[in-house]
Amino acid sequence: MQHSFNFRFSSKYLLLTFLLFILEILIATIWKDIFWLRAYIGDVIVVILLYTMIKIFCDIDKTKLLLAIFIFSIVIELLQYFKFADFLGLQAGSIPYILLGNSFSWIDIFCYFLGCLITWVTPKL
Repeated sequence: MQHSFNFRFSSKYLLLTFLLFILEILIATIWKDIFWLRAYIGDVIVVILLYTMIKIFCDIDKTKLLLAIFIFSIVIELLQYFKFADFLGLQAGSIPYILLGNSFSWIDIFCYFLGCLITWVTPKL
């Protein structure tokens, strides 16, 4: 069976993932009171972070990977709509609760799309 990706290690994507992760931590902590940064830019960056994280180990077609990440993001957003974190009994404020999220937003889906689009049109990513 022919795979559409190859496993390999990329120090370039490891560095990018680390930098984006630090940026997301800064947005969630130090800059948490800057609403537009946390609510919108963080969502744009998170899909780029997922992309670079996967690219550390997999040489996979950019378009296919971004489509999968966008679909994954929509699924997570739909789980938020149905209050899945509450259904699982996750404690509000816990790391799993925060990672899964707790509020649905069409704007979040647009931000995920924008992050995928930015990644797709960036030639060196």
